[in-house]
Amino acid sequence: MENGVRIGRLTGILVFVQLALLIVPYVILMPGVTTEYLTVAAGMSATIKMAVFLLFGTATVTLAIAISAYPVFRSCSQRWTLWLVAISVVWFVMQSLDNANILSMLALSRRFAENAGANADIYNLIAAQTRSTRMWVHYTELLVFDVWFALFYGILLRFKLLPGWISIVGLLAVALHLVAIPLPMFIGYQAMPPLGASLAVSHLLVCGWLLAKGFPETQQIGDA
Repeated sequence: MENGVRIGRLTGILVFVQLALLIVPYVILMPGVTTEYLTVAAGMSATIKMAVFLLFGTATVTLAIAISAYPVFRSCSQRWTLWLVAISVVWFVMQSLDNANILSMLALSRRFAENAGANADIYNLIAAQTRSTRMWVHYTELLVFDVWFALFYGILLRFKLLPGWISIVGLLAVALHLVAIPLPMFIGYQAMPPLGASLAVSHLLVCGWLLAKGFPETQQIGDA
């Protein structure tokens, strides 16, 4: 197997970058995708475009994690590894759809501003529908996020690539994120966004361990 420490440290760096890119763009994007975005988004066009660019970066780094860890994960289970790569590709596709909807909202806001607020009733109707479409895509994307994280932490736990307690913390964080943010949209209860921050804690633990120790040098081959 290739050098586990080197691969682990590279993966740790990418995990940290992924975490940063999961936080920063959503924070700067938030004012431009609220219910009032029609009158707000046009004024923050550059910020929204930067956020979209960073979100593309998030999806790219996620795919890079699956690719960088591939030699180590494959030595444990080729099937699990291919699933991680596949979900990474789905993540990228869903992020592209989300970004397209965000830019559609921006374009509508700019057109509204150019028309000086004329035909406000029609614009408000279109704006509500455009935002609703974006929200459904976004929450579906969050489900894909949780599948990816669950699979990633599951591989780390199943094949003992990290101390078990770190992987278990990660899986618990995924469960908290799932019930706190995406599920409310689909089954109709109040979201609890602060609980979603648990993923940041687990990802920092993974990042710290991998940067310090990397992956083990040898692993028993798992189910192929």
